[in-house]
Amino acid sequence: MVDRLANSEANSRRIGVVEGCFGAAGQPLAIPGRVLIGEGVLTKLCRKKPKARQFFLFNDILVYGNIVIHKKKYNKQHIIPLEGVTIDTVADDGELRNGWLIKTPTKSFAVFAATPDEKSEWMSHIGKCVGDLLQKSGKAPAGEHAAVWVPDSEATVCMRCQKVRFTPVSRRHHCRKCGLVVCSACSEKKFLLPSQSSKPVRVCEHCYLQLTAGAGSLPPGSKFTGNLSDEDDEDDSSD
Repeated sequence: MVDRLANSEANSRRIGVVEGCFGAAGQPLAIPGRVLIGEGVLTKLCRKKPKARQFFLFNDILVYGNIVIHKKKYNKQHIIPLEGVTIDTVADDGELRNGWLIKTPTKSFAVFAATPDEKSEWMSHIGKCVGDLLQKSGKAPAGEHAAVWVPDSEATVCMRCQKVRFTPVSRRHHCRKCGLVVCSACSEKKFLLPSQSSKPVRVCEHCYLQLTAGAGSLPPGSKFTGNLSDEDDEDDSSD
């Protein structure tokens, strides 16, 4: 069915509508063979709190963005190649229900659907698209994924030292390797994680020691003993 739709006028129109909703700031989405499989609003577990995001599933990529005007305007477009995606179900927890993890080498996060059926359909379609892509390319599934960040609200004290209590002065930071919320003293090191960034990123002391254990020499720029600037810990504040 996907092959039949690939070059159809209806598919081209649907993709054109999606491009139009993101406006000039969005990347072009129409390429030969690309098919829009489905779309919908999912709740994404962001650093600060869960937020509604519009998602579009294509046969080779997953696209999502902030909702400015539903079905008319979106911004902050994110494009995730499906070849590197792995999905895992998430157990229901209070109001956060019908969820699963979207894991990639560069970024991983949890999303939640409105109903169990919707969750099942999303996971089924994503899984099939990933499987078809890997079969066609002959590639193996991605072996390593970025950590899912623990939301700020789940940590009142540093998750490593268990001593520092977070306040407006004592800020929360995230280790890029394990995703835990840690204090400044427990995350003074940087390490190069090529799948996530072209420059060394913040990691906690525990992960830093694991990453450097047994290494004859440290990767260039991996060690950092001073305080990191605020911009080194910035996640997309709206995402």
